[in-house]
Amino acid sequence: MGAADPLAIRVPVGEGSDRWASRATPRRVLLVVHNVTSAGRLLDVLPLFHDDFRVQLLATSTESSAFQGGIRELFAELGLPVLPWEQALATPVDLAVSASFGGRLDRLPGRLAVLSHGVGYTKKLLVTEAGGDEPTFGLSPEWLLANGEPFVDGLVLSHPEQLERLRRVCPEAEEAAVLAGDPCFDRLLAGRAYRERFRRALGVRRGQRLVVLNSTWNPEGFFGNGGGHDVLPSLLPRLAAELPADDYRLVAVLHPNIWYGHGPGQIRVWLDRARRSGLTLIDPVHAWRQALLAADVVVGDFGAVSYYAAALGIPVLLASAAQDRLDPAAPLATFVREAPRLDPHGPPRDQLEELLAWHRPLAGPAEFTSSAPGASAALLRRLFYGLMDLPEPAAPALLEPLPLPPYDPPRRTAPLNVRTRVHGTEVRIERTTGHPYDAAGETHLAVHEDTRDPGDLALADVIVREGQPDDPRLGGPEKWSAEVLDRHPHCALAVYVSGPDRCTVRGRDHGVFQLKAGPGADADPAAYASSLHAWLAGGKAVPPGGTTLRVHTAGGVHPVAVVPASAGSGSAAADGRDGSGAESPSPG
Repeated sequence: MGAADPLAIRVPVGEGSDRWASRATPRRVLLVVHNVTSAGRLLDVLPLFHDDFRVQLLATSTESSAFQGGIRELFAELGLPVLPWEQALATPVDLAVSASFGGRLDRLPGRLAVLSHGVGYTKKLLVTEAGGDEPTFGLSPEWLLANGEPFVDGLVLSHPEQLERLRRVCPEAEEAAVLAGDPCFDRLLAGRAYRERFRRALGVRRGQRLVVLNSTWNPEGFFGNGGGHDVLPSLLPRLAAELPADDYRLVAVLHPNIWYGHGPGQIRVWLDRARRSGLTLIDPVHAWRQALLAADVVVGDFGAVSYYAAALGIPVLLASAAQDRLDPAAPLATFVREAPRLDPHGPPRDQLEELLAWHRPLAGPAEFTSSAPGASAALLRRLFYGLMDLPEPAAPALLEPLPLPPYDPPRRTAPLNVRTRVHGTEVRIERTTGHPYDAAGETHLAVHEDTRDPGDLALADVIVREGQPDDPRLGGPEKWSAEVLDRHPHCALAVYVSGPDRCTVRGRDHGVFQLKAGPGADADPAAYASSLHAWLAGGKAVPPGGTTLRVHTAGGVHPVAVVPASAGSGSAAADGRDGSGAESPSPG
């Protein structure tokens, strides 16, 4: 690519760059991106160059991956000078760092370090001639040699077992191998202390189990429909119907090649019903690790995320256990052979409960993910600066902590079938988007105002929406609730959720009440409202001073103060007493 090419950059490298650059730097480091998946590992190690005025960072894309989606946005977020690939091949650098072997890396004019973008080197990608062995991606002569000679200066391995496999299949490259741990796993280990924060960011309530659905990118994965199976379309509705909304929280972590290969919009279209039932799609670049740390169980496949989960001690159930894509000698293949399987036709709830009750972590994942847990930053910086022939900075080598994701609670707009049992002020409640065959108790229908089918609202006993108390579009909780009851004659209770622990409700025959979580309560306010509906439907009435209901859900008890809107915040119920003046029972 010549200087006249409009895509070639001129600052801080390129023809005449010395004239335009404000700072001259003795070293150049080029980050080589194959696709968004591999870029994630480069983002992990980027902080190792922070605060070093001697180093100019550059970026390029090999343009060799079939998955080009998302790269432009990632580069814009990164904010580094981006060289077109042909210009990168013509621009001398002191170090090139890649997390993939895609593209003609052997042509780069500089020392080259290559990291794995998964859990070591585990997958086979090339199709060979009949009778030949399919080589392991990144750990075989097909990937490590050019014209019979090794071209990688620093091949980063995370565990000695990878070195043993390398010696067997490509001894010529052994000299370049460096044991330097796994920066992705180290960030996960450091983030474990913030598990509860990550759970709260996802709106996981006390007693809820967070189930992470995870899939790698090829047709045999959980999300794929190759390999003679197509589990997901039939499983998702059953998960929504059979897993109670207050007991389970569902999120999906899809491989970036799924996300960007098919397009985020297409993924949302395919998973629309599941999303309306409360499934949340997780950012596959910036937030998947936080979701993994927050998980109680992972339903996954033979991809790296399942292995990372197992290494952290998280129970894993394999929805796809295909092994054709794996190096049979890799620890990941051993894990796939040993891990428990999901029966796609069996009751999901029973399988999850059994897994959680009997889970014992397998030893392999924790052992083979990294031989230097917590030490990758120091080892990798030593490698990078050694290849550049530059003294390391005096400050310690550190990775970035995992950021706290935005608050992203579930939003259920699909109708909920609610089953309740009332005894005094004790209300047991279970809500699902389907009708489990063994359901017991009195039932009613709770519908979000934004339901896809307006006909649902004509059948709803309880209508719900969320909003700020002073939202001028809705006119406030009392005006909105009055409009709802006037518009929908069948509806008995209108519920305006104004915070994670409170809501305002209007009953057709009972007036307006404020509901607020009491000490230790942590459930969905809409569940509190449905509990009140069931209690009132049983012939009860809220006394003038209010009362406290004890809502049983998600394996716990949640005291909820119910106060008539006219009673004010100083009512008996607000300070934990029922309408008779007696103390309300404590949670337990």
